Amino acid sequence: MDLGSILHFLEDKSILVTGATGFLAKIFVEKILRVQPNVKKLYLLLRAADEMSAMQRFNTEVIAKDLFMVLKEKYGRNLNSFISQKVVVVPGDITCENLGVKDRDLLEEMWKEVDVVVNLAATTNFDERYDVSLDINTFGAMRALSFSKKCSKLKVHVHVSTAYVCGEKEGLISETPYYMGETLNGISGLDIDREKKVAEEKLKQLRVENSSQESIKSAMKDLGIQRARKYGWPNTYVFTKAMGEMLLGHMKENMPLVIIRPTIITSTYKEPFPGWVEGIRTIDSLAVGYGKGRITCFLGGPNTIIDLIPADMVVNSMIVAMVAHANQPNETIYHVGSSLSNPMTCKMFQEYGHQYFTKHPWINKEGKPVTVSKVKVLSTMDSFQSYMTIRYLLPLKVLQFVNAACCQYFRGLYLNMYRKIKYVMRLIDLYRPYLFFKGVFDDINTEKLRMAAKESNVETDIFYFDPKTIKWSDYFMSIHLPGVIPADMMVNAMIVAMVTHANQPNETMYHVGSSITSPMSYDMHNVSRIWLPILHQAPLDRQGRQTCHRWQGQSAQHDG
Repeated sequence: MDLGSILHFLEDKSILVTGATGFLAKIFVEKILRVQPNVKKLYLLLRAADEMSAMQRFNTEVIAKDLFMVLKEKYGRNLNSFISQKVVVVPGDITCENLGVKDRDLLEEMWKEVDVVVNLAATTNFDERYDVSLDINTFGAMRALSFSKKCSKLKVHVHVSTAYVCGEKEGLISETPYYMGETLNGISGLDIDREKKVAEEKLKQLRVENSSQESIKSAMKDLGIQRARKYGWPNTYVFTKAMGEMLLGHMKENMPLVIIRPTIITSTYKEPFPGWVEGIRTIDSLAVGYGKGRITCFLGGPNTIIDLIPADMVVNSMIVAMVAHANQPNETIYHVGSSLSNPMTCKMFQEYGHQYFTKHPWINKEGKPVTVSKVKVLSTMDSFQSYMTIRYLLPLKVLQFVNAACCQYFRGLYLNMYRKIKYVMRLIDLYRPYLFFKGVFDDINTEKLRMAAKESNVETDIFYFDPKTIKWSDYFMSIHLPGVIPADMMVNAMIVAMVTHANQPNETMYHVGSSITSPMSYDMHNVSRIWLPILHQAPLDRQGRQTCHRWQGQSAQHDG
Protein backbone atom coordinates (compact mmCIF):
# COMPACT_ATOMS: atom_id res chain seq x y z
CA MET A 1 0.00 0.00 0.00
CA ASP A 2 1.68 3.19 -1.22
CA LEU A 3 0.63 6.53 0.18
CA GLY A 4 1.48 9.92 -1.20
CA SER A 5 0.98 13.21 0.60
CA ILE A 6 -2.47 13.38 2.17
CA LEU A 7 -2.47 17.17 2.08
CA HIS A 8 -1.59 17.07 -1.60
CA PHE A 9 -4.45 14.64 -2.28
CA LEU A 10 -6.94 16.93 -0.52
CA GLU A 11 -5.81 19.98 -2.48
CA ASP A 12 -8.33 21.04 -5.14
CA LYS A 13 -10.66 18.13 -4.29
CA SER A 14 -14.42 18.32 -3.85
CA ILE A 15 -15.93 16.21 -1.08
CA LEU A 16 -19.59 15.47 -0.37
CA VAL A 17 -20.39 14.85 3.31
CA THR A 18 -23.80 13.48 4.31
CA GLY A 19 -25.16 13.87 7.83
CA ALA A 20 -23.17 17.10 8.07
CA THR A 21 -24.61 18.22 11.42
CA GLY A 22 -23.47 15.04 13.17
CA PHE A 23 -20.67 14.79 15.73
CA LEU A 24 -18.08 13.10 13.51
CA ALA A 25 -19.08 15.07 10.42
CA LYS A 26 -18.38 18.39 12.13
CA ILE A 27 -14.94 17.20 13.23
CA PHE A 28 -14.23 15.95 9.69
CA VAL A 29 -15.27 19.28 8.12
CA GLU A 30 -13.26 21.33 10.61
CA LYS A 31 -10.18 19.17 10.07
CA ILE A 32 -10.25 19.50 6.27
CA LEU A 33 -10.78 23.27 6.37
CA ARG A 34 -8.03 23.74 8.95
CA VAL A 35 -5.26 21.56 7.53
CA GLN A 36 -5.97 22.01 3.81
CA PRO A 37 -7.50 25.43 3.05
CA ASN A 38 -6.89 24.73 -0.64
CA VAL A 39 -9.57 22.07 -0.74
CA LYS A 40 -11.83 22.96 -3.65
CA LYS A 41 -15.31 22.43 -2.19
CA LEU A 42 -17.04 20.73 0.71
CA TYR A 43 -20.63 19.92 -0.20
CA LEU A 44 -22.48 19.43 3.10
CA LEU A 45 -25.81 17.60 2.93
CA LEU A 46 -28.19 18.73 5.68
CA ARG A 47 -31.73 17.54 6.20
CA ALA A 48 -33.75 20.62 5.29
CA ALA A 49 -36.67 21.62 3.10
CA ASP A 50 -34.91 24.53 1.40
CA GLU A 51 -31.67 26.47 1.20
CA MET A 52 -32.66 28.99 3.88
CA SER A 53 -33.46 26.23 6.39
CA ALA A 54 -30.23 24.42 5.51
CA MET A 55 -28.16 27.58 6.00
CA GLN A 56 -29.82 28.21 9.33
CA ARG A 57 -28.97 24.69 10.50
CA PHE A 58 -25.40 25.04 9.24
CA ASN A 59 -24.89 28.35 11.05
CA THR A 60 -26.40 27.25 14.35
CA GLU A 61 -25.54 23.54 14.48
CA VAL A 62 -22.15 23.48 12.76
CA ILE A 63 -20.11 26.65 12.39
CA ALA A 64 -21.30 28.19 15.68
CA LYS A 65 -19.80 25.34 17.71
CA ASP A 66 -16.69 25.83 19.86
CA LEU A 67 -15.09 23.16 17.67
CA PHE A 68 -14.45 25.85 15.03
CA MET A 69 -12.72 28.18 17.49
CA VAL A 70 -9.25 27.57 16.02
CA LEU A 71 -10.51 28.44 12.54
CA LYS A 72 -12.22 31.54 13.92
CA GLU A 73 -8.98 32.62 15.56
CA LYS A 74 -7.01 31.95 12.37
CA TYR A 75 -9.29 33.82 9.95
CA GLY A 76 -10.95 36.34 12.24
CA ARG A 77 -13.31 38.58 10.29
CA ASN A 78 -12.43 36.75 7.08
CA LEU A 79 -13.90 33.45 8.29
CA ASN A 80 -17.30 33.98 6.66
CA SER A 81 -15.64 34.79 3.36
CA PHE A 82 -13.44 31.68 3.60
CA ILE A 83 -16.41 29.46 4.48
CA SER A 84 -18.51 30.85 1.63
CA GLN A 85 -15.70 30.06 -0.83
CA LYS A 86 -15.15 26.50 0.37
CA VAL A 87 -18.50 25.25 1.68
CA VAL A 88 -21.69 24.57 -0.26
CA VAL A 89 -24.63 23.86 2.02
CA VAL A 90 -26.94 21.35 0.33
CA PRO A 91 -30.54 21.00 1.52
CA GLY A 92 -31.67 17.42 1.11
CA ASP A 93 -32.62 14.15 2.76
CA ILE A 94 -30.79 10.84 2.57
CA THR A 95 -34.10 8.99 2.70
CA CYS A 96 -35.00 10.32 -0.77
CA GLU A 97 -33.80 9.64 -4.30
CA ASN A 98 -30.76 11.74 -5.30
CA LEU A 99 -30.37 12.44 -1.57
CA GLY A 100 -33.42 14.68 -1.71
CA VAL A 101 -31.57 17.44 -3.62
CA LYS A 102 -34.19 19.39 -5.58
CA ASP A 103 -31.93 21.93 -7.26
CA ARG A 104 -31.15 20.32 -10.62
CA ASP A 105 -28.24 22.66 -11.35
CA LEU A 106 -26.67 21.80 -8.00
CA LEU A 107 -27.17 18.10 -8.67
CA GLU A 108 -25.42 18.33 -12.03
CA GLU A 109 -22.61 20.33 -10.45
CA MET A 110 -22.02 17.71 -7.75
CA TRP A 111 -22.15 14.81 -10.20
CA LYS A 112 -19.54 16.63 -12.26
CA GLU A 113 -17.27 17.89 -9.45
CA VAL A 114 -17.36 15.50 -6.47
CA ASP A 115 -14.21 13.41 -5.99
CA VAL A 116 -15.07 11.76 -2.66
CA VAL A 117 -18.36 10.89 -0.93
CA VAL A 118 -18.27 10.44 2.85
CA ASN A 119 -21.51 9.00 4.22
CA LEU A 120 -21.92 9.89 7.88
CA ALA A 121 -25.72 10.07 7.93
CA ALA A 122 -27.15 7.72 10.56
CA THR A 123 -29.56 7.37 13.43
CA THR A 124 -27.67 5.89 16.38
CA ASN A 125 -30.58 5.21 18.72
CA PHE A 126 -30.43 1.58 19.80
CA ASP A 127 -34.22 1.28 19.76
CA GLU A 128 -35.12 3.66 16.96
CA ARG A 129 -38.39 3.12 15.11
CA TYR A 130 -37.77 0.27 12.67
CA ASP A 131 -39.10 2.17 9.66
CA VAL A 132 -36.92 5.20 10.46
CA SER A 133 -33.78 3.17 11.10
CA LEU A 134 -34.23 1.15 7.91
CA ASP A 135 -34.76 4.30 5.87
CA ILE A 136 -31.60 6.00 7.15
CA ASN A 137 -29.11 3.30 8.15
CA THR A 138 -29.92 0.66 5.55
CA PHE A 139 -31.47 2.23 2.48
CA GLY A 140 -29.80 5.59 3.16
CA ALA A 141 -26.45 3.83 2.73
CA MET A 142 -27.67 2.44 -0.58
CA ARG A 143 -28.88 5.84 -1.79
CA ALA A 144 -25.54 7.45 -0.93
CA LEU A 145 -23.74 4.76 -2.96
CA SER A 146 -26.15 5.24 -5.86
CA PHE A 147 -25.35 8.95 -5.78
CA SER A 148 -21.62 8.17 -5.86
CA LYS A 149 -22.09 6.07 -8.99
CA LYS A 150 -23.36 9.18 -10.79
CA CYS A 151 -20.26 11.20 -9.90
CA SER A 152 -18.02 11.11 -12.98
CA LYS A 153 -14.82 12.02 -11.11
CA LEU A 154 -15.41 9.84 -8.04
CA LYS A 155 -12.24 8.38 -6.59
CA VAL A 156 -13.58 6.67 -3.44
CA HIS A 157 -16.76 6.18 -1.43
CA VAL A 158 -16.33 6.18 2.37
CA HIS A 159 -19.08 4.74 4.56
CA VAL A 160 -18.95 5.07 8.35
CA SER A 161 -20.59 2.12 10.09
CA THR A 162 -19.98 0.73 13.60
CA ALA A 163 -17.78 -2.06 14.93
CA TYR A 164 -20.81 -3.41 16.78
CA VAL A 165 -22.41 -4.77 13.63
CA CYS A 166 -20.78 -7.92 15.04
CA GLY A 167 -23.61 -8.25 17.57
CA GLU A 168 -22.55 -10.32 20.57
CA LYS A 169 -19.71 -12.24 18.97
CA GLU A 170 -16.91 -13.31 21.29
CA GLY A 171 -13.16 -13.58 20.83
CA LEU A 172 -11.23 -11.92 18.02
CA ILE A 173 -13.61 -10.19 15.61
CA SER A 174 -12.16 -9.76 12.14
CA GLU A 175 -12.52 -6.94 9.62
CA THR A 176 -14.65 -8.94 7.21
CA PRO A 177 -17.74 -7.95 5.22
CA TYR A 178 -21.32 -9.11 5.69
CA TYR A 179 -22.93 -10.69 2.67
CA MET A 180 -26.57 -10.43 1.59
CA GLY A 181 -28.79 -12.56 3.79
CA GLU A 182 -26.03 -13.40 6.30
CA THR A 183 -27.21 -13.65 9.91
CA LEU A 184 -25.41 -13.87 13.24
CA ASN A 185 -27.38 -16.84 14.60
CA GLY A 186 -27.46 -18.89 11.41
CA ILE A 187 -31.19 -18.52 10.86
CA SER A 188 -31.89 -18.27 7.15
CA GLY A 189 -34.43 -16.07 5.47
CA LEU A 190 -33.09 -12.55 6.00
CA ASP A 191 -34.28 -10.54 3.01
CA ILE A 192 -33.71 -6.78 3.22
CA ASP A 193 -36.54 -5.91 0.83
CA ARG A 194 -38.82 -8.15 2.88
CA GLU A 195 -37.77 -6.32 6.05
CA LYS A 196 -38.86 -3.06 4.47
CA LYS A 197 -42.25 -4.58 3.62
CA VAL A 198 -42.63 -5.91 7.18
CA ALA A 199 -42.11 -2.38 8.51
CA GLU A 200 -44.48 -0.86 5.96
CA GLU A 201 -47.21 -3.43 6.65
CA LYS A 202 -46.94 -2.94 10.40
CA LEU A 203 -47.17 0.83 10.01
CA LYS A 204 -50.17 0.50 7.71
CA GLN A 205 -51.91 -1.81 10.19
CA LEU A 206 -51.35 0.63 13.07
CA ARG A 207 -52.80 3.48 11.05
CA VAL A 208 -55.84 1.44 10.03
CA GLU A 209 -56.40 0.76 13.73
CA ASN A 210 -56.28 4.53 14.29
CA SER A 211 -53.46 4.15 16.81
CA SER A 212 -52.08 7.25 18.48
CA GLN A 213 -48.70 8.62 17.40
CA GLU A 214 -47.23 7.51 20.71
CA SER A 215 -48.59 3.98 20.23
CA ILE A 216 -47.23 3.86 16.68
CA LYS A 217 -43.82 5.01 17.85
CA SER A 218 -43.69 2.40 20.62
CA ALA A 219 -44.90 -0.41 18.36
CA MET A 220 -42.39 0.42 15.62
CA LYS A 221 -39.58 0.52 18.18
CA ASP A 222 -40.59 -2.89 19.51
CA LEU A 223 -40.77 -4.24 15.95
CA GLY A 224 -37.17 -3.19 15.30
CA ILE A 225 -35.89 -4.99 18.40
CA GLN A 226 -37.93 -8.10 17.50
CA ARG A 227 -36.61 -8.26 13.93
CA ALA A 228 -33.03 -7.64 15.04
CA ARG A 229 -33.10 -10.38 17.66
CA LYS A 230 -34.75 -12.82 15.31
CA TYR A 231 -31.53 -12.86 13.28
CA GLY A 232 -29.04 -12.54 16.14
CA TRP A 233 -28.44 -8.79 16.50
CA PRO A 234 -29.11 -7.20 19.91
CA ASN A 235 -30.77 -3.97 18.75
CA THR A 236 -32.24 -2.08 15.82
CA TYR A 237 -29.24 0.22 15.34
CA VAL A 238 -26.59 -2.43 14.70
CA PHE A 239 -29.01 -4.61 12.72
CA THR A 240 -29.89 -1.84 10.27
CA LYS A 241 -26.24 -0.76 10.01
CA ALA A 242 -25.24 -4.37 9.19
CA MET A 243 -27.90 -4.54 6.47
CA GLY A 244 -26.59 -1.24 5.11
CA GLU A 245 -23.14 -2.82 4.78
CA MET A 246 -24.68 -5.81 3.01
CA LEU A 247 -26.28 -3.56 0.41
CA LEU A 248 -23.03 -1.66 -0.16
CA GLY A 249 -21.03 -4.84 -0.75
CA HIS A 250 -23.71 -6.17 -3.06
CA MET A 251 -24.09 -3.00 -5.14
CA LYS A 252 -20.59 -1.54 -5.25
CA GLU A 253 -19.47 -3.19 -8.51
CA ASN A 254 -16.08 -1.57 -9.33
CA MET A 255 -16.54 1.32 -6.93
CA PRO A 256 -13.60 1.96 -4.52
CA LEU A 257 -15.34 1.39 -1.18
CA VAL A 258 -14.00 1.99 2.33
CA ILE A 259 -16.07 0.99 5.36
CA ILE A 260 -14.95 2.49 8.67
CA ARG A 261 -16.15 0.63 11.77
CA PRO A 262 -15.38 2.73 14.84
CA THR A 263 -16.02 1.46 18.36
CA ILE A 264 -17.30 3.79 21.14
CA ILE A 265 -16.35 7.31 20.08
CA THR A 266 -15.21 9.75 22.76
CA SER A 267 -13.99 13.35 22.92
CA THR A 268 -11.08 14.63 20.84
CA TYR A 269 -7.59 13.57 21.90
CA LYS A 270 -5.61 16.48 20.42
CA GLU A 271 -7.28 18.46 17.65
CA PRO A 272 -8.54 21.00 17.13
CA PHE A 273 -8.06 20.99 20.91
CA PRO A 274 -8.30 18.19 23.48
CA GLY A 275 -11.61 17.25 25.02
CA TRP A 276 -14.19 18.58 22.55
CA VAL A 277 -17.37 16.55 22.68
CA GLU A 278 -20.96 17.30 21.83
CA GLY A 279 -23.62 16.32 24.31
CA ILE A 280 -23.52 13.36 26.67
CA ARG A 281 -22.46 10.35 24.64
CA THR A 282 -22.79 6.64 25.57
CA ILE A 283 -20.54 6.01 28.60
CA ASP A 284 -20.54 9.71 29.49
CA SER A 285 -24.09 9.39 30.82
CA LEU A 286 -22.74 6.92 33.39
CA ALA A 287 -19.90 9.25 34.35
CA VAL A 288 -22.18 12.28 34.72
CA GLY A 289 -24.79 10.27 36.64
CA TYR A 290 -22.08 9.04 39.00
CA GLY A 291 -20.63 12.53 39.48
CA LYS A 292 -24.08 13.87 40.35
CA GLY A 293 -24.46 11.13 42.97
CA ARG A 294 -27.31 9.44 41.12
CA ILE A 295 -25.55 6.19 40.31
CA THR A 296 -24.65 4.00 43.28
CA CYS A 297 -24.20 0.68 41.48
CA PHE A 298 -22.61 -0.39 38.21
CA LEU A 299 -23.61 -3.39 36.13
CA GLY A 300 -20.79 -5.05 34.23
CA GLY A 301 -17.91 -7.46 34.53
CA PRO A 302 -14.86 -5.70 36.02
CA ASN A 303 -12.62 -7.16 33.32
CA THR A 304 -15.01 -6.41 30.48
CA ILE A 305 -13.19 -4.31 27.88
CA ILE A 306 -14.75 -0.96 27.01
CA ASP A 307 -13.47 -0.24 23.52
CA LEU A 308 -13.04 3.53 23.25
CA ILE A 309 -11.50 5.70 20.54
CA PRO A 310 -11.21 9.51 20.44
CA ALA A 311 -13.19 11.20 17.68
CA ASP A 312 -10.22 12.95 16.05
CA MET A 313 -8.48 9.58 15.62
CA VAL A 314 -11.57 8.22 13.85
CA VAL A 315 -11.63 11.20 11.49
CA ASN A 316 -7.90 10.90 10.79
CA SER A 317 -8.28 7.21 9.95
CA MET A 318 -11.13 8.08 7.57
CA ILE A 319 -8.99 10.64 5.74
CA VAL A 320 -5.93 8.37 5.46
CA ALA A 321 -8.05 5.44 4.27
CA MET A 322 -9.76 7.72 1.77
CA VAL A 323 -6.40 8.62 0.25
CA ALA A 324 -5.03 5.07 0.38
CA HIS A 325 -7.95 3.58 -1.56
CA ALA A 326 -8.60 6.30 -4.10
CA ASN A 327 -9.14 4.68 -7.50
CA GLN A 328 -8.69 1.19 -6.02
CA PRO A 329 -11.72 -0.90 -7.09
CA ASN A 330 -12.10 -2.97 -3.94
CA GLU A 331 -13.89 -3.04 -0.59
CA THR A 332 -11.79 -2.57 2.54
CA ILE A 333 -13.04 -2.58 6.11
CA TYR A 334 -11.28 -0.89 9.02
CA HIS A 335 -11.94 -1.43 12.70
CA VAL A 336 -10.99 1.79 14.48
CA GLY A 337 -10.76 1.06 18.19
CA SER A 338 -8.45 0.21 21.07
CA SER A 339 -9.48 -3.17 22.51
CA LEU A 340 -6.67 -5.13 20.87
CA SER A 341 -3.73 -2.75 21.19
CA ASN A 342 -4.60 -0.65 24.26
CA PRO A 343 -7.59 -2.10 26.13
CA MET A 344 -9.46 -0.31 28.90
CA THR A 345 -11.63 -2.25 31.35
CA CYS A 346 -14.80 -1.45 33.26
CA LYS A 347 -12.75 -1.47 36.47
CA MET A 348 -10.40 1.20 35.10
CA PHE A 349 -13.36 3.31 34.01
CA GLN A 350 -14.88 3.11 37.50
CA GLU A 351 -11.58 4.02 39.15
CA TYR A 352 -11.00 7.04 36.90
CA GLY A 353 -14.50 8.29 37.62
CA HIS A 354 -14.00 7.96 41.37
CA GLN A 355 -10.61 9.69 41.25
CA TYR A 356 -11.87 12.53 39.10
CA PHE A 357 -15.02 13.36 41.04
CA THR A 358 -13.20 13.02 44.35
CA LYS A 359 -10.68 15.65 43.23
CA HIS A 360 -13.18 17.72 41.25
CA PRO A 361 -16.60 17.21 42.84
CA TRP A 362 -19.74 18.07 40.96
CA ILE A 363 -21.28 21.31 42.18
CA ASN A 364 -25.05 20.97 42.46
CA LYS A 365 -27.63 23.68 41.89
CA GLU A 366 -27.43 24.69 45.54
CA GLY A 367 -23.73 25.40 45.05
CA LYS A 368 -22.61 22.45 47.17
CA PRO A 369 -20.06 19.80 46.16
CA VAL A 370 -21.42 16.27 45.66
CA THR A 371 -19.48 13.63 47.57
CA VAL A 372 -19.05 10.36 45.66
CA SER A 373 -18.17 6.94 46.98
CA LYS A 374 -17.08 3.80 45.19
CA VAL A 375 -19.99 2.16 43.43
CA LYS A 376 -21.34 -1.28 44.16
CA VAL A 377 -20.37 -3.50 41.23
CA LEU A 378 -22.96 -6.01 40.03
CA SER A 379 -20.96 -8.41 37.90
CA THR A 380 -23.81 -10.66 36.74
CA MET A 381 -27.38 -10.23 35.55
CA ASP A 382 -28.53 -12.41 38.48
CA SER A 383 -26.96 -10.03 40.99
CA PHE A 384 -28.60 -7.11 39.17
CA GLN A 385 -32.02 -8.80 39.30
CA SER A 386 -31.58 -9.44 43.04
CA TYR A 387 -30.53 -5.83 43.63
CA MET A 388 -33.50 -4.46 41.69
CA THR A 389 -35.92 -6.79 43.45
CA ILE A 390 -34.80 -5.83 46.97
CA ARG A 391 -34.30 -2.11 46.34
CA TYR A 392 -37.16 -1.33 43.96
CA LEU A 393 -39.52 -4.12 42.89
CA LEU A 394 -40.55 -5.22 46.40
CA PRO A 395 -41.14 -1.63 47.57
CA LEU A 396 -43.15 -1.10 44.39
CA LYS A 397 -45.31 -4.14 45.24
CA VAL A 398 -45.86 -2.76 48.75
CA LEU A 399 -46.82 0.61 47.31
CA GLN A 400 -49.22 -1.09 44.89
CA PHE A 401 -50.93 -2.86 47.81
CA VAL A 402 -51.10 0.34 49.90
CA ASN A 403 -52.43 2.27 46.92
CA ALA A 404 -55.22 -0.29 46.41
CA ALA A 405 -56.07 -0.24 50.12
CA CYS A 406 -56.20 3.57 50.12
CA CYS A 407 -58.56 3.85 47.16
CA GLN A 408 -55.83 4.86 44.65
CA TYR A 409 -54.60 7.70 46.88
CA PHE A 410 -50.97 6.96 45.91
CA ARG A 411 -51.72 6.23 42.25
CA GLY A 412 -49.55 9.09 40.94
CA LEU A 413 -46.56 8.03 43.04
CA TYR A 414 -47.01 4.38 42.07
CA LEU A 415 -47.22 5.10 38.34
CA ASN A 416 -44.18 7.38 38.51
CA MET A 417 -42.08 4.67 40.23
CA TYR A 418 -43.40 2.02 37.83
CA ARG A 419 -42.45 4.09 34.77
CA LYS A 420 -38.95 4.79 36.11
CA ILE A 421 -38.28 1.12 36.90
CA LYS A 422 -39.63 0.05 33.52
CA TYR A 423 -37.37 2.62 31.81
CA VAL A 424 -34.28 1.39 33.70
CA MET A 425 -35.06 -2.24 32.87
CA ARG A 426 -35.44 -1.36 29.17
CA LEU A 427 -32.10 0.47 29.19
CA ILE A 428 -30.41 -2.51 30.81
CA ASP A 429 -32.02 -4.80 28.25
CA LEU A 430 -30.61 -2.64 25.42
CA TYR A 431 -27.13 -2.14 26.90
CA ARG A 432 -26.64 -5.61 28.43
CA PRO A 433 -24.71 -6.98 25.41
CA TYR A 434 -22.11 -4.22 25.82
CA LEU A 435 -21.87 -4.34 29.61
CA PHE A 436 -20.69 -7.96 29.32
CA PHE A 437 -19.14 -7.80 25.85
CA LYS A 438 -16.51 -10.52 25.32
CA GLY A 439 -15.20 -9.56 21.91
CA VAL A 440 -11.95 -7.90 20.86
CA PHE A 441 -11.81 -6.09 17.54
CA ASP A 442 -8.99 -7.20 15.27
CA ASP A 443 -7.54 -4.11 13.57
CA ILE A 444 -4.97 -5.67 11.28
CA ASN A 445 -6.17 -3.62 8.30
CA THR A 446 -6.02 -0.44 10.35
CA GLU A 447 -2.55 -1.33 11.61
CA LYS A 448 -1.39 -1.89 8.01
CA LEU A 449 -2.80 1.52 7.14
CA ARG A 450 -0.90 3.10 10.05
CA MET A 451 2.32 1.39 9.02
CA ALA A 452 1.88 2.44 5.38
CA ALA A 453 1.42 6.04 6.47
CA LYS A 454 4.47 5.84 8.73
CA GLU A 455 6.70 4.21 6.13
CA SER A 456 5.58 6.72 3.50
CA ASN A 457 6.32 9.54 5.96
CA VAL A 458 3.03 11.25 5.12
CA GLU A 459 2.04 13.83 7.72
CA THR A 460 1.57 11.28 10.52
CA ASP A 461 1.79 14.12 13.03
CA ILE A 462 -1.31 15.66 11.46
CA PHE A 463 -3.26 12.47 10.69
CA TYR A 464 -2.51 10.41 13.82
CA PHE A 465 -4.77 7.50 14.79
CA ASP A 466 -2.69 5.07 16.87
CA PRO A 467 -4.57 4.18 20.09
CA LYS A 468 -1.36 2.82 21.62
CA THR A 469 -0.28 6.43 22.20
CA ILE A 470 -3.18 7.03 24.61
CA LYS A 471 -2.52 6.86 28.35
CA TRP A 472 -6.05 6.26 29.57
CA SER A 473 -5.57 7.70 33.05
CA ASP A 474 -4.27 10.99 31.64
CA TYR A 475 -6.91 11.05 28.93
CA PHE A 476 -9.80 10.61 31.34
CA MET A 477 -8.49 12.77 34.17
CA SER A 478 -7.12 15.67 32.09
CA ILE A 479 -9.00 15.57 28.79
CA HIS A 480 -12.21 13.59 28.50
CA LEU A 481 -14.01 14.10 31.80
CA PRO A 482 -13.13 17.82 31.98
CA GLY A 483 -14.46 18.13 28.44
CA VAL A 484 -17.74 16.36 29.22
CA ILE A 485 -18.48 18.15 32.50
CA PRO A 486 -18.30 21.93 31.71
CA ALA A 487 -21.63 22.10 29.82
CA ASP A 488 -23.55 21.24 32.97
CA MET A 489 -21.10 23.19 35.11
CA MET A 490 -21.88 26.28 33.05
CA VAL A 491 -25.56 26.05 33.95
CA ASN A 492 -24.65 25.77 37.62
CA ALA A 493 -22.25 28.72 37.29
CA MET A 494 -25.09 30.82 35.88
CA ILE A 495 -27.31 29.93 38.84
CA VAL A 496 -24.65 30.71 41.44
CA ALA A 497 -23.71 33.97 39.70
CA MET A 498 -27.37 34.94 39.60
CA VAL A 499 -27.72 34.37 43.34
CA THR A 500 -24.41 36.09 44.11
CA HIS A 501 -25.34 39.29 42.29
CA ALA A 502 -29.00 39.55 43.24
CA ASN A 503 -29.79 43.17 44.15
CA GLN A 504 -26.20 44.23 43.35
CA PRO A 505 -26.27 47.35 41.09
CA ASN A 506 -23.23 46.50 39.01
CA GLU A 507 -22.18 44.65 35.85
CA THR A 508 -19.95 41.59 36.16
CA MET A 509 -18.70 39.42 33.32
CA TYR A 510 -17.64 35.78 33.71
CA HIS A 511 -15.69 33.52 31.37
CA VAL A 512 -16.90 29.98 32.03
CA GLY A 513 -14.63 27.46 30.36
CA SER A 514 -11.14 26.06 30.44
CA SER A 515 -7.87 27.38 29.20
CA ILE A 516 -4.87 25.24 30.03
CA THR A 517 -4.66 23.03 26.94
CA SER A 518 -7.14 24.73 24.62
CA PRO A 519 -5.90 27.11 21.93
CA MET A 520 -7.00 30.31 23.68
CA SER A 521 -6.74 31.57 27.21
CA TYR A 522 -9.48 33.41 29.08
CA ASP A 523 -9.19 35.27 32.37
CA MET A 524 -11.43 33.40 34.82
CA HIS A 525 -10.66 35.46 37.94
CA ASN A 526 -14.31 36.45 38.44
CA VAL A 527 -15.45 32.84 38.20
CA SER A 528 -12.95 31.86 40.88
CA ARG A 529 -14.20 34.64 43.14
CA ILE A 530 -17.76 33.27 43.24
CA TRP A 531 -16.83 29.58 43.23
CA LEU A 532 -13.98 29.43 45.72
CA PRO A 533 -16.05 30.53 48.75
CA ILE A 534 -18.39 27.63 47.94
CA LEU A 535 -15.68 25.11 47.17
CA HIS A 536 -13.86 25.64 50.47
CA GLN A 537 -16.41 23.22 51.93
CA ALA A 538 -14.73 20.37 50.05
CA PRO A 539 -11.53 18.91 51.58
CA LEU A 540 -9.49 19.86 48.53
CA ASP A 541 -6.66 22.25 47.80
CA ARG A 542 -8.21 24.93 45.56
CA GLN A 543 -5.98 27.98 45.42
CA GLY A 544 -6.01 30.82 42.92
CA ARG A 545 -6.96 31.18 39.29
CA GLN A 546 -5.12 28.17 37.93
CA THR A 547 -7.06 25.89 40.28
CA CYS A 548 -10.32 27.36 39.02
CA HIS A 549 -9.18 26.57 35.46
CA ARG A 550 -8.39 23.00 36.43
CA TRP A 551 -11.63 22.49 38.25
CA GLN A 552 -13.65 23.77 35.34
CA GLY A 553 -11.85 21.46 32.94
CA GLN A 554 -8.57 21.52 31.12
CA SER A 555 -9.50 20.96 27.57
CA ALA A 556 -12.78 22.25 26.18
CA GLN A 557 -13.81 25.82 25.48
CA HIS A 558 -17.37 26.79 26.26
CA ASP A 559 -19.04 30.13 25.70
CA GLY A 560 -19.39 32.23 28.83
